[in-house]
Amino acid sequence: MTIRLPDATGALRTYEPRTEPLAVTPGAPFTSRTVFSAAHVVADPCADVSPDSPAAVDWDATLAFRRHLWSHGLGVAEAMDTAQRGMGLDWAGAAELIRRSAAEAASAGGRIACGVGTDQLPAGTLAEVRAAYEEQLAVVEECGAQAILMASRALAKAASGPEDYLEVYGHLLRQAAEPVILHWLGPMFDPALEGYWGSTDLDAATGTFLEVIAAHPDKVDGIKVSLLDAQREIDLRRRLPRGVRCYTGDDFNYPELIAGDDQGFSHALLGIFDPLGPLAAEAVRVLDTGNTAGFRDLLDPTVELSRHLFQAPTRFYKTGVVLLAWLAGHQTHFTMVGGLQSARSLPHLARAYELADGLGLFPDPELAEERMKTLLAMYGVTR
Repeated sequence: MTIRLPDATGALRTYEPRTEPLAVTPGAPFTSRTVFSAAHVVADPCADVSPDSPAAVDWDATLAFRRHLWSHGLGVAEAMDTAQRGMGLDWAGAAELIRRSAAEAASAGGRIACGVGTDQLPAGTLAEVRAAYEEQLAVVEECGAQAILMASRALAKAASGPEDYLEVYGHLLRQAAEPVILHWLGPMFDPALEGYWGSTDLDAATGTFLEVIAAHPDKVDGIKVSLLDAQREIDLRRRLPRGVRCYTGDDFNYPELIAGDDQGFSHALLGIFDPLGPLAAEAVRVLDTGNTAGFRDLLDPTVELSRHLFQAPTRFYKTGVVLLAWLAGHQTHFTMVGGLQSARSLPHLARAYELADGLGLFPDPELAEERMKTLLAMYGVTR
């Protein structure tokens, strides 16, 4: 069995798919690391909507995917950018997602943390930004989920300097019922967040970020850093107050950051752990035994796929994530809210298929091959 795939030049070449998936089964809970997968949403493919309509979500398939992640011991980071937050999923849709997923987590015994932002407010004053954060924080806390304070486009517009970030975050942390995760999302994921924490100088921004944490260490469970800079994350986690965790969001360098060094390690909150869920869980269980080399042996080969999915423009990585979910049989179609399935080229998608197949990520390789051939035919590539 072979398949013809277009390369970056558009030329077709023959690829021989894998015949057997990687043998991975659910196992014991993790003991050495706390690991969240930021999960995607499944669109309703039959909804009569346009790209700028409110998201039409297939709730059954969306929640089934979360149960899949929980079954492997992963926590779910809900309503984050992987769920197309601010790129097809508005606050009303995110609030419904949070309520449904939190109820499902309680039923399944799964761990869940949910994104708290200000996306119901395109722009506004600092007081309006605080109120928007408060509204979303209340929804998450009422659902019994842990809160992830996400970076805010509205705050980036309204803030005149570091002192405004200190004031807004300080206000929110004082009123949070339980310790939260602070999320620093870099501009490669969302260009509207350029200059977050009051400066485009990352050293200065880091100083403000740490000042927020130092003022409220009892209210910060951890930080989630998505800057795609491994050394900066290492330097940052070494400066955290005792008891505050670092959750890596670095989809380029996660194996080395999770493995750590003699001065510490990162936990994980990663979008790439959506398609890698079972394999990532198996790797962490190996790490739990103290076998760092075995952990790296399992996870290092996945980095090429992750770097491919997250290549610039990085914010469109969700397209590859949903493609792989469809090919793996977690959903019946390759449709995304906001029509975002069109955000990557056919050669990009073909390479994502090839890399994922090579890793054995598809439980049914024949199904994945047949679906990939269907997608190719839609683009006019004959079998």
